[in-house]
Amino acid sequence: MPDAALPEPAAPEPAAPEPRVVLYSRLGCHLCVAAREVVVHEAARAGVAWREVDVDRDVVPGRDLAEYGELVPVVEVDGVRQGYWQIDAARVRRALAR
Repeated sequence: MPDAALPEPAAPEPAAPEPRVVLYSRLGCHLCVAAREVVVHEAARAGVAWREVDVDRDVVPGRDLAEYGELVPVVEVDGVRQGYWQIDAARVRRALAR
């Protein structure tokens, strides 16, 4: 009986890239709801991933989320703050175009 060849091991899945857009928010924040709408729309328009971080519940290694406490919502694109409190869609769009 011929030896059956063992299948090649599967290549590991590449890690998902970090989202370009991060929205820092908190539960019960009415400005965060409006900011989320801007982020959802502009990220979809640019075809990029985004994520939301709850400054009261989430943990981000190497970041002290307390710094965002009085500023939420805060939006960063590629690690650069684009705004806080009232998020300007045009500014987020320009940052995503770079």
